[in-house]
Amino acid sequence: MPLPAPLPVDLSGIRLDPARGLARQLYQALRERILDGRLASGTRLPASRDLAGLLGIARNTVIRAFDQLYAEGFVEGRIGAGTYVAELAAVVRPPPAPPSVAAPSQALQRLQQHHLPGALEGAPRAFRVGVPAFDLFPFETWARLSARFWRKPSAARLGYGDPAGDAQLRELIAAYLRNGRGLHCDPTQILVTCGAQQAISLCAQLLVEPGDRVAIENPGYRAAGHAFAVAGAELAGIAVDGEGLDTAALERAGRCRLAYVTPSHQYPTGVTLSLARRLELLDWAERHDSWIIEDDYDGEYRYSGTPLAPLAALDRQGRVLYVGTFCKIAFPALRLGYLLLPAGLAEAFARRRALDMRHSEIGSQAVMAEFIAAGHFQRHIRRMRGAARSRRDALLAGWPQQVPGCAPLPAVEAGLHLCVRVDSLARERQLIASAAEVGVELNALSDYWLADSEVPEDRRAGLVLGFAAVPETRIAQALQALRRAWGV
Repeated sequence: MPLPAPLPVDLSGIRLDPARGLARQLYQALRERILDGRLASGTRLPASRDLAGLLGIARNTVIRAFDQLYAEGFVEGRIGAGTYVAELAAVVRPPPAPPSVAAPSQALQRLQQHHLPGALEGAPRAFRVGVPAFDLFPFETWARLSARFWRKPSAARLGYGDPAGDAQLRELIAAYLRNGRGLHCDPTQILVTCGAQQAISLCAQLLVEPGDRVAIENPGYRAAGHAFAVAGAELAGIAVDGEGLDTAALERAGRCRLAYVTPSHQYPTGVTLSLARRLELLDWAERHDSWIIEDDYDGEYRYSGTPLAPLAALDRQGRVLYVGTFCKIAFPALRLGYLLLPAGLAEAFARRRALDMRHSEIGSQAVMAEFIAAGHFQRHIRRMRGAARSRRDALLAGWPQQVPGCAPLPAVEAGLHLCVRVDSLARERQLIASAAEVGVELNALSDYWLADSEVPEDRRAGLVLGFAAVPETRIAQALQALRRAWGV
């Protein structure tokens, strides 16, 4: 019996797994051999029947693999002569040495130097910072409004939307800011964002040139500082005292393109920017032709009297860009915020945002608009304010009176967190480590300072505690655990 004719090339090394797609595996194996040069340009491939016999697979499987190679230009057919590897302009071969890495751009290098904190996974614990009482959110109402919207959405809302945000939601935000926050504004000045952080990032992208100096509170919200630094700004840390940002220190800092502030409830110290300082800050911006970014992240939470009017309400020169968010009233995962912009900046900001993402997800915007229009939003604000006050009271009443190295808790008139000073960095770390061992989450005040701060390390020490994330019973349990851990 005559021996079978030898194959034009040796493909005996191909191994296929019957549990996976055979045609796809064969295609990938042949393509790899073509790319690395084992099957050179002009090489004749075996006939489909012969290759099927060698590999023990169906001929149709080989034909499907060949068809894919034909479609992608790796092989070509010659009439009456079979299938050949195409004449490729260049064959990719394994590099003789590890490939050199392209030099990163300056923007990438700046980004690598500034890392945002990782995600805090799981349900919130005492005393997580930045989390409202979202256990009280009316999810049934939200689900009903969402179902009603998606049951028969308007065709006009299903295409590419306005990058500035849903028109109805912008109108309602403007009305809320006028009536509830004392701001004079028009819907055309509102830009809907994916939370406050995107609003801050847009300000960094459009208001800052590489090399510009940006004044930020020190200690302060580090993620805002990162956004400005990645944009190429030189950060100028400005001290914070009992009246908020030290405007005299701001004057001494020299020319700054903008100042980022949290005047209603400074993050993280919790102090409120005094009226005199607010007026001085606005005067500074006008004299230096500078911008002010006002982050009013938890301005709705005021426990004595009505919420303070934002800094932007005092602005008569169009110097303040006001950042607001729904995440501290609803829940962080909502990722819905807004910017109130001077009229001359609104269109430019919307166009820039469209380059990153065409527009925010329409469902969340539409449902939030209905949530506000039906009165649920204002009722929920009142409920959240009452819950936060009650949880604050539970923390203040149950906190250990004598914690060695730890100052007494301050009075807390606003916001969702408080800050207590500690007499040394070593003691700060010890208190936080002991708390973590019993499942209590505390934040280090020292983490909120710029690395090059002139303030001695021990004067940066403290504890930052959020009090709104969990109910009063769990606050009491956490305080008991702290007493055991700290021996007080």
